[in-house]
Amino acid sequence: MIFKRIVPCLDFKDGRVVKGVHFVDLRDVGDPVENALLYEAEGADELTFLDISATTEGRATMIEAARKVADAISIPFAIGGGVRTVEDVSRLLEAGADKVGINTAAVRTPILISDAAAMHGSERIVVAVDALQVADDPPRWEVYVSGGQEPTGLDAVEWSLKVAELGAGEILLTSIDADGTLDGYDIPLTRTVAEAVSVLVTASGGAGTLAHFAEALTDGKADAALAASVFHDRTFTVAQVKEYLRERGIPVRMSN
Repeated sequence: MIFKRIVPCLDFKDGRVVKGVHFVDLRDVGDPVENALLYEAEGADELTFLDISATTEGRATMIEAARKVADAISIPFAIGGGVRTVEDVSRLLEAGADKVGINTAAVRTPILISDAAAMHGSERIVVAVDALQVADDPPRWEVYVSGGQEPTGLDAVEWSLKVAELGAGEILLTSIDADGTLDGYDIPLTRTVAEAVSVLVTASGGAGTLAHFAEALTDGKADAALAASVFHDRTFTVAQVKEYLRERGIPVRMSN
């Protein structure tokens, strides 16, 4: 049986976990390690850490943060933000991350995806695709980079196909429109990408109710659902999400 995954996301800036709406209006929600321990205890399948200011500030992702998290928890975690080279990927994996996320640098230097996958394996390379809807009929989404601030002109579905072709093992697909709104995942976006590619797709942006998780994993055809606000604000726990999904016949790995 292939289990669907529930993934708390911890955006961090200046060593603290933060959360915003539409990638802006950030607020502090605590210490990365403390949050990681909490979510592991609640039954998270894995965690995603995003250093949201690394690219715009022109610096590397914090290696020390990865090392501290790796020392504290036993579940897998991905980390990204400011990753520009294969050496950056290697350093984060050596620090204890299980996967590394690449976003802006993947768009600007696509060969980075294939080089990193060749060196470390596709399963350890996640490409983050931040998409904003730019047309309605038919729907079309454009890829944005630099923390959702810079349009690229790339079609999100076409870029997702290219990313998979280059060797990424997973796509972290975030709807900028839905991010932080609590109004639900962008199901048309998620389903369109998930149906187009053969690699894992994690839905991100907009979770506000338990039903939203179920929608992303069924109607949206995502392999995993990532969320931040509802977990940080204690709207409900990871365990509550999983119990809700289990009761509806969606396969999830329950904690002992």
